[in-house]
Amino acid sequence: MMRLLMRLFIRWAACFALGLAVALLVLLGLMFGGQFDLIKGLQLTGLPLAKLSLVLLPEAFWNDLTGLADATQNPALQSFLSLCSALGQLGLLLAAGFFRLWYVR
Repeated sequence: MMRLLMRLFIRWAACFALGLAVALLVLLGLMFGGQFDLIKGLQLTGLPLAKLSLVLLPEAFWNDLTGLADATQNPALQSFLSLCSALGQLGLLLAAGFFRLWYVR
């Protein structure tokens, strides 16, 4: 049973890593193509999760992590978090597709 769960976890992690790599390649392709409106749209999909993490995690955590005073109100941090969460969401979506394609019978 444990071996089966470990195999499942490793397969899912590999699919997620591949999904993140593809998401980063998509981002680079959009940047080189000059499609900054699409990047802004992608970033907007990650905004709710970024705002939620800024609200739920303590302010001391963000201040210590970034070294900025009042880091939760910093627009650069909010923008970076929203882009990271959007890429994570895209990576999860791609990972689910890869996992279903290769491992679900």
